[in-house]
Amino acid sequence: MAKVELKQPIVEEISSYIKDAQSVVLVDYRGLTVEQDTNLRKALRAEGITYKVYKNTMMNFAFKGTDFESLAPYLEGPSAIAISTTDATAPARVLSKFAKTADKLEIKAGVVEGVAYDAAGIAKIASIPSREELLSKLLGSIQSPITNFARVIKQIAEKGGAAECEAPATEEAPAEAPVEEAKTEEAPVEAPVEEAKTEEAAEAPAEEA
Repeated sequence: MAKVELKQPIVEEISSYIKDAQSVVLVDYRGLTVEQDTNLRKALRAEGITYKVYKNTMMNFAFKGTDFESLAPYLEGPSAIAISTTDATAPARVLSKFAKTADKLEIKAGVVEGVAYDAAGIAKIASIPSREELLSKLLGSIQSPITNFARVIKQIAEKGGAAECEAPATEEAPAEAPVEEAKTEEAPVEAPVEEAKTEEAAEAPAEEA
């Protein structure tokens, strides 16, 4: 079987991984212990990052004609790639953090959202918070004003409710006025009786005479 035929499946595999990749970071893993390599793969896998070791020639073939072709100059020495299709900053962030405890891990370069970066550039990308952290901060900043607004509305509602409860007592006071007026109007009804008695008294001397 020709060498080209043997290489083709590997090239196609790499191509399938980078097809929808948001970022690819190239590293030199020489010097890592078995334990460190195991821990690195575990940390990357936890973030949904694919980590593979390939021959430089295979990666070079797969990168041609893609956004990752700019990584070709860095394909020297043992190389591995970390690929993410969901979080553009994740590979840089995880690899940079791990490199602080494993100085043998060397970040060569990377491509993030179609833009090529050298090792220094990847280090800056690594300082960007994850998407989850950014969303969490954004959600917190949105919820804070809403919470304050809801608190104010609740206070206004409570004050409004108290005012409504007091309002009927104030309105009921005038209801007694007609009763007093009725009593006042009834008073003159007795006047004719008194006048009648006065007239009888006036007639009394006439009878005696």
